[in-house]
This record gives sequence, structure tokens and C-alpha cells, in this order.
Amino acid sequence: MPGRTGRVVSGLLLAALMAVGTAPGTAGAAVDDPRTTGTVPSVGTDWGRPGPYEVSVDIAAVHTFYHPRDMGRSGERHPVIIWGNGTGAVPGFYSSLLRHWASHGFIVAAANTPTSNFALSMRAGIDVLEHRNADGASPFHGKVDLDHIASAGHSQGGAAAVNAAVDPRVDTALPIQPGPLTDPDLMDEPVFYLAGQRDLTVWPALVKALYRDSDHVPAVYGEVRGAGHLDSIGDGGDFRAPTTAWLRFWLLGDENARGMFFGPGCGACVDGALWSGWDRNSRALQIPGTTG
Repeated sequence: MPGRTGRVVSGLLLAALMAVGTAPGTAGAAVDDPRTTGTVPSVGTDWGRPGPYEVSVDIAAVHTFYHPRDMGRSGERHPVIIWGNGTGAVPGFYSSLLRHWASHGFIVAAANTPTSNFALSMRAGIDVLEHRNADGASPFHGKVDLDHIASAGHSQGGAAAVNAAVDPRVDTALPIQPGPLTDPDLMDEPVFYLAGQRDLTVWPALVKALYRDSDHVPAVYGEVRGAGHLDSIGDGGDFRAPTTAWLRFWLLGDENARGMFFGPGCGACVDGALWSGWDRNSRALQIPGTTG
């Protein structure tokens, strides 16, 4: 993320206020279906709207946790997203996006560090949740799905999302406008690279190069039409819905989300209003239910 020292410092203060002062999120229109007991409820294909959970935010020294307020309300366990910020940023910059994911049933462990590139704090978020999940006195006890974990981040944190995926506990990576300090050859998880058509900080060509270097894993590339480098800050803008769909497919097995990325008539493939560029590699095309 670009920005001079003064803007970064004032931004950090603003982000901290956002993280502390934002009221819990409003749940979407989805309602519990008794047939989904023990699972996170479906939202159909409306991934850009808030999900069915109210959201709570817990701020600690190293991480900020965004999670459903009533975790495990129907016996379900909640998959994990570890998050990395852009350069000079803290989770509050992305609070609305991270809250949105939490409203869809995910527990987001956002590293508070403004220098996330090596992904050490991100990966430590898994350790913290493992401890809380095992602690009988914790509200997270028995409610964390540690078998389904994604790494995600923006800019420097986007590179960190790839770097974090070297951890064998991570199942998929979601780098948003990722910086260059990473090596996709070190990971072996499905990955969804997102670029912005008008990003003058991380040019789409740089993100496309990372995508092409990921030919050993299922990889998808999406270039959001008209988006600049800061358009994913806040509520995620046009990045919000596709990232939510990706997370729901890989972490929740949401078959509605499969159709956005895979199959001969995948929704994203034909959505020229959202995407100025789109590609899937040969390994992505081998995913069951995917042809063409």
C-alpha cells in the first residue's frame, strides 16, 4: 500500500478507531434451515450481501479476531481465514470486508502487523485459534474448524497470503493485488489471484505473472474492471463478492459458489461487467465439475 509517513500514522489511528468503534454487523436475510443443522447456512448466490451471522470483534495485541457472535449456534464449526494487511495498514483498514466474511460464518484472524510479508503473525493466528479451540473456558471451544483454513491479504499482505500457504494447515490462498515478494512455487494449494484493472501500484501484469507461475496448482486469475489499488479497502468493493464465493467453495464446500469459478458456464467467465480479465489454468479445469 502506498502512502507517506504522515498519512500512514493518521491512517493507523483512524483504523484503530474503526476497529474499536464499529458496531457489530447486521445479519443478512438468510435464515436457518433445520436441514442444515451442524453446517453454516447457505446464502444462495448473494455473496456480496451480509451473511446470516451477527459479528463480534476481539482486539488483542497480535491479532484482531472477527467472528460470528453466536459461534456454533446449530452445532456447526467455523472455518478460519488468516489475514495480512497492506504496507503500513492494520485490520481496521479492511474492517468491513473482514466483518463481511465473519457474517458468512468464518473466523478471521487478522494479524495486526503493518509489515506482514513473511506471514509469521498470520500463521501464528492458527496457533492461537488451536489453543482457544482446545480451551474449555474459551467461547471458541470446539467451534473452530481447523481442517479448513484460507490465507488472504491485500498488497504486501497479498504476497503474505501466498507465503502463508507454505503452512500445511492452509487449504487455499486468496492474494488480493499481491506484492512481488513471494514465490508461488513454494505452495501447493488452490489460489485465486485478484488484480485491479487501474492499479498503478501493483500492475495487473505483475499479478498475472504470479498466476502463470502457479501452473503446478489450481489457479484462477481475475482482474476487477476499473479497480485501483485501494478499492479493496473498507468493504472490499467489487472484490467482496467473488472473494466470499471463493472462500465459501473451498472452506465450506458451497456448491452454489462452484458455479462462479468452474464449469463450462462459470459465472465469472461471462461477467464482463465485473471483470476486465479472467483466466483459469489447466489444473483448475481439472477440478470435478469443471470443463472448458
